[in-house]
Amino acid sequence: MNTIHIDTPITPVPFPDALAAASLQQFRATPPLVHCLTNEVVQSFTANVLLALGAFPAMVVEPEEAGQFSAMANSLLINIGTLHRARAESMLVAISAANHAGTPWVLDPVAVGGLTYRTDFAREFLLLKPAAIRGNASEIMALSGMATMGRGVDSVDTSLAALPAARQLARQARTVVAVTGEVDYITDGQRDFAVTGGDKLMTRVVGTGCALPAVVAAFCALKGDRLHHVATACRIMSQVGGQVSQRVAGPGSFIPEFLDSLYQLDTLAY
Repeated sequence: MNTIHIDTPITPVPFPDALAAASLQQFRATPPLVHCLTNEVVQSFTANVLLALGAFPAMVVEPEEAGQFSAMANSLLINIGTLHRARAESMLVAISAANHAGTPWVLDPVAVGGLTYRTDFAREFLLLKPAAIRGNASEIMALSGMATMGRGVDSVDTSLAALPAARQLARQARTVVAVTGEVDYITDGQRDFAVTGGDKLMTRVVGTGCALPAVVAAFCALKGDRLHHVATACRIMSQVGGQVSQRVAGPGSFIPEFLDSLYQLDTLAY
């Protein structure tokens, strides 16, 4: 007999400061090596974000090397923003090697729902055991099958409206799902957390959205409760981004200030 899951209408509780602080402390003690197969537009910024936090980024894209390196890394990011067939081959090889080595990998399903090739490709990934999935509301709803159309990297839905889809996707793929927006919701299908903060200015800078799943991948390398670690990654980006946005003049000054603030981060409290 099939079990029917009915989502509670209760809004998720805020992610506790103590859990975020514990995860950050663990991260500082064991900074990971993160293999990033990511959007070609944002590779430099993504690497700088990881370096500022203390992680070690690498971007090995040749299929003959991608699998070998994923087995050596502590975690793997798969971002399909600039997807093409050669990169798709590298991604599949890297995921296969990561799974064989027990290396956690994270999916960022960029523009899923809006374009057929990437949507079909991303749905194949759900069978390959991602440790976490990070997407905006429209991407998560499309990937879960609860919606069929999106608008690329821009979400036409709210993150709260996508929470039932995120829960369903988490249960379906047995993973942690972060649906991001004005409020980020992180779920494993049974437990949920909300992360507030951030600022609209972050959407006026290329790379903040793609850097987040790289940070999620870095935190997925940690032992312990993965839901807590993914929520901490979201908390870091949201908190720092929101604070920086309040003291800069615009996008041009945001990026250096954001990287400096990540580098100087020593506490997670609003």
